[in-house]
Amino acid sequence: MASRLERLREKLAEIGLDGLLVTSQANLRYLSAFTGTTGVALITRTAAYFITDSRYLIQAQQQVAPRGFVITENKGSIYDMVNQLLLDCQLTTLGFEEAYISFQTYDELADLFDVGLVPVAGMIEELREIKEPAELELIEKAIKIADQGYQHILVTIRPGMTERQVANELDFYMRKLGASGTSFETIVASGVRSALPHGVATDKIIQQHELITVDFGCYYHGYVSDVTRTFAIGRPDTQLQEIYKIVLEAQQAVVDQLQPGVTGATIDAAARDRITKAGYGPEFGHDTGHGIGLEIHEGPYAGPKVQQQFIVGNVETAEPGIYLPGLGGVRIEDDLLVTPTGNQVLNQAPKHELIVL
Repeated sequence: MASRLERLREKLAEIGLDGLLVTSQANLRYLSAFTGTTGVALITRTAAYFITDSRYLIQAQQQVAPRGFVITENKGSIYDMVNQLLLDCQLTTLGFEEAYISFQTYDELADLFDVGLVPVAGMIEELREIKEPAELELIEKAIKIADQGYQHILVTIRPGMTERQVANELDFYMRKLGASGTSFETIVASGVRSALPHGVATDKIIQQHELITVDFGCYYHGYVSDVTRTFAIGRPDTQLQEIYKIVLEAQQAVVDQLQPGVTGATIDAAARDRITKAGYGPEFGHDTGHGIGLEIHEGPYAGPKVQQQFIVGNVETAEPGIYLPGLGGVRIEDDLLVTPTGNQVLNQAPKHELIVL
């Protein structure tokens, strides 16, 4: 299999660029293995340069040099050093990541560089969508930690705890298992707050007969997990029990249909049609899924207008939900690996019936 740099150079050749300036931290890590916070990369058709300052030189020599990069120290502006390399390499066209360069920085680069600057989007992100075996191992470990965190919460949560206490307990437990941090701010939404799709934890006290939705994940060696489960403390309202079954069926519809060649719109419709037929279409307002990897939201996506087809190696969330203001809501989310014959659900956290503690 071609290396990541080789595959990127093929893309540069396809669109006629002499080089690419990489500034996204996630993309830098993907190409170079660099885990620091200060650095940029210049990729040309024949060479790869990593520019950083004295604080990260030793780290770059250890992490980046083995990936085929020449390490260069900037003692002044990092872009002054990039400019010198552009002159040395005699480049005429240079791509830059338009999503990660501010307009102010673009103006500065346009004045500094004597090359044609070309905005590009998704070039490296498209490579990242296909996970390599080593990446899958890290994602699966992050998912295992999250699954264990959920089981821990099921045995430690009690009425009278606040949502924030539950979130902290979950976050700390995942760190004990080896996580370096959370994928995003942990969502714990109880009672009527479970109708908030992104109801991050508050000081609300959890009470009997409430649904609790937890949406969480962790980083493990740079890769994320993303899991949502809904459960109850004491038997909740019968309508909430009903929508749990509907959401579970909608999520299973995604699992049943996700395979290579299927579009994001088809996957979204699989979940949305089930919820709509049950009479709750307007109460499902967000897309059905997104990719995960070095970032919590990356391609491919599953939404009503997404025509991109899934391919082997994609890792996609399946996360339909129903949200009833003033009553509560349900979301169930797993991470799915697209395989040659369909998909594999990577999560083991229980979901097949509403857990009532």
